[in-house]
Amino acid sequence: MLPRTDSLPQADPLPSGLPAPVDDGGAAHLPGRTLPPLSFTGTDGGDIRLDAVSEGRWVLFCYPLTGDPAADIPEGWNEIPGARGCSQEACGFRDNLAALRAEGVDRVLALSSDRADYQQALVDRLHLPYPMLSDPGLTLADALRLPTFEADGQRLYRRLTLVLRGATIEHVFYPVFPPDTHADEVAQWFRDHRDHRDA
Repeated sequence: MLPRTDSLPQADPLPSGLPAPVDDGGAAHLPGRTLPPLSFTGTDGGDIRLDAVSEGRWVLFCYPLTGDPAADIPEGWNEIPGARGCSQEACGFRDNLAALRAEGVDRVLALSSDRADYQQALVDRLHLPYPMLSDPGLTLADALRLPTFEADGQRLYRRLTLVLRGATIEHVFYPVFPPDTHADEVAQWFRDHRDHRDA
């Protein structure tokens, strides 16, 4: 049973006036593509092979960077359209997990180029009930030509959410903005696109 969301730690509110990303077409080629047989170790300790996560519907959201409360965000981070808001997005998927499951979503996974220990700290701090996957080499980005950007000398994922049916990409949310309410948008999409295959 999932804990009540009103008793869980929350990320700080996003600052106002963040610049919105524009759709540069970087994800237009993705619907209908099949996930590659890449495996990542999740924060739950299990090895997760992307093309074998589920035969049903599931969600993979990619995000740029896990914030470290003990460190400053990269210089100019708030000025990069769509960069800020990873903790807020993660909390949104946590708080919407029951709603997503009610719509038939088997799994929710998150992926970034962060080190696994950064991701584990985020899971522990925010009580995230789903695994996060560490892809420091951006192998998934290279395999699927996912959109990325550079900040502070690092190549990072642009924020993007994949709706999958088995290993096939059914729908893509890109760009994602604002990130703090994005999981509500995803849950609404599932309500509007209910799966009637097993009805």
